[in-house]
Amino acid sequence: MELSMRRQDIIFLLICVGLGVLAELSFFHGRIGVSYLAFITGFYAVLFGRYKLSFNNRRIGLLLMVAIWLLAGSYAFYDNVLFRSLNFLLIPVLVFFHIVLITSPNNINWSKPAFVVLLIKKLEQAIQYSSKFCKLSLKKVFKNMDDQAAQTIKRIVIGLVIGVPLLFIITGLLMSADAVFQDIVLRLPEFVLELNFLEGTFRFILAILFALLFFGVFQVLHVRPKTKENVGLVNEKTTVKWDSIIAITILALLNAVYVLFTVIQFKYFFNDGLQSGYTYAEYARRGFFELIFVTLINWSILISFLKLVKEDRRPLKVALKIMYSLLIIVSGVMLTSAYQRLSLYEAAYGFTLDRVLAHAFMIFLMVIFAYTFVRVLLERLSILHFYLIIGLVFYTGLNAISLEKIVVDNNIERYEATGKIDIYYLSHLSYTGLDGLVDLYEADPDIPELKELLVEQKSVLKNEGEDSWQSFNFMKQRVTKRMEELDLRN
Repeated sequence: MELSMRRQDIIFLLICVGLGVLAELSFFHGRIGVSYLAFITGFYAVLFGRYKLSFNNRRIGLLLMVAIWLLAGSYAFYDNVLFRSLNFLLIPVLVFFHIVLITSPNNINWSKPAFVVLLIKKLEQAIQYSSKFCKLSLKKVFKNMDDQAAQTIKRIVIGLVIGVPLLFIITGLLMSADAVFQDIVLRLPEFVLELNFLEGTFRFILAILFALLFFGVFQVLHVRPKTKENVGLVNEKTTVKWDSIIAITILALLNAVYVLFTVIQFKYFFNDGLQSGYTYAEYARRGFFELIFVTLINWSILISFLKLVKEDRRPLKVALKIMYSLLIIVSGVMLTSAYQRLSLYEAAYGFTLDRVLAHAFMIFLMVIFAYTFVRVLLERLSILHFYLIIGLVFYTGLNAISLEKIVVDNNIERYEATGKIDIYYLSHLSYTGLDGLVDLYEADPDIPELKELLVEQKSVLKNEGEDSWQSFNFMKQRVTKRMEELDLRN
């Protein structure tokens, strides 16, 4: 892309500087809360202003945009530690994926690995564009100066590069030679810190780096790859094929073992009680992880064979479909068994975030296998497109429904039925867990050690003090208000 320094480019660069400042304010001033939504709003406002709502791939683009806004909104409404960390990395990736996709041709195949190559190329182009633009800007600045002024500035920079390290060495030697001088120099950092000079410089550099990155990305989004570099288009063909006879042989061997295993263990699979000689933990753990692992192996085999095994002869084609269908059915049986084992374990020991996530993952696998079964019957369906879309919807849904709320509610229901609950586990969850503890106290203040735990948590909240606007979170505000109103006196 040919570089120029038009008036519009300078104005847009200043807009990107404003966006860079917003990024620095949103992500580097305490705990992230509503500030993520503020940044996403500003980012897309600049994008829409730059491209005038002229976008392609609108259906998948709309889905991605809804997912991005929901994930960003989770920082303001929930406080799940696991998802906060994952989303901090995932949201920028989704945003970049989204803006490249909606500014690419409609025939781009975003489910191909080649699209990842296009994303990398776009990022490289953006960095190169910003770098070249900076160099061109410096040339323009020095071009307007006379030679003497330009040479003077260059010499000052060289002098600073050489003189600053030398200054530190000499200052250190003088400090060793005179105690009074040492005391004066050691007091200087306190004065500098009071001015927040170093922090301000660091934040300024961050804002400029963000601005240059955004500027480069927005400027190269509309640039189409050259013909020889066209990647991810729908006419891309794979040349790798596997033999159908070998695939049928492998599937027949696996299915024979799975069917035999299912028939022999059918009562054990769906028995609501315990197998003789095992505790609840041993019963669940003995089979749960193995069944999930085997199911994932089966899914990997299915994907590989459906993608790479091509057969036009009708008898072999029918045999493959039968083998695929049987593998899906026995995998469904294993998933159902694993699901029930985990439910039995939860009934005995309570609900945790890990266990609820495992349940959700098994439901996700069931949906995947159901679609794969349909794909076996209807070969024209695209399998990878569906996997990517359902994966995005599944992950976004986990963020939107507040898994910690589900964990808390189920543990409270279990307490009402059995009188058993782990209040210390709830206290280690986010503010949602603390909200559940308040509900417990209001329902039954005589639960052992609950009052002491709430007094401790109330003290922690009080010591945290006021949050900045960036860290505002609706759940924290609700819990803080409830804790202030809670009467914990004897």
